[in-house]
Amino acid sequence: MVMQPVLEIFAADGFTLWPVGEQESYGHLVLDGTLTPAEVGTAVRRIADCNDFEPEVEHGPCPTDPLGAFLHGLLTMPDLFAAGGFRVTDSSTGTVFVEPGCCNGLETWRDWLEVLDGTGCASFGHDPSSKAERVGETVRLTLDVYGSAGGPVTELPVDQVRTLVNGAQQDLRDFLGLAGTWAVRHLPAHASAVTAALARALDLRTTPCPAS
Repeated sequence: MVMQPVLEIFAADGFTLWPVGEQESYGHLVLDGTLTPAEVGTAVRRIADCNDFEPEVEHGPCPTDPLGAFLHGLLTMPDLFAAGGFRVTDSSTGTVFVEPGCCNGLETWRDWLEVLDGTGCASFGHDPSSKAERVGETVRLTLDVYGSAGGPVTELPVDQVRTLVNGAQQDLRDFLGLAGTWAVRHLPAHASAVTAALARALDLRTTPCPAS
């Protein structure tokens, strides 16, 4: 079983502020430490685009230059959004058991810790409406709780899910490391601020979650 942090991607037609890779709309990009510079650029563009709307007045006037204007929301909004989440797939069959749906964001990945150590339940958007629920010492994963047949379902030991969550979190940290290096090269005047904003957007401002 594999758990991966994935970012929902839209095509970047006509985007020229920095190099990006070719992506089809409504696909997913796995965020980890193996991405190419162009893929990192794609991810940064998408996360900035998720937050590309006029912040409140107290966050300052929007810059007039194209780059500053595009980054303004990412760099000034207190609550950031990164469309996606943690996807869970059976690596041997390709069956997907959790697929982040509409309105789910990577910044809410700690909902998985609620499944393990808190309320015991979390949902991950809609279309599909994936759900994880702790049942004793196992975690039940359902791809689509509102689907006609409920979608694929599996149960995993709690300790295995904890290991998967820690691995996916490390993938996010590895991506953030790449993005920091990328920003120094492609956005030197904003590198520190962009890297800090990405950390907030991915909720990586605190230490890794402990093992049980």
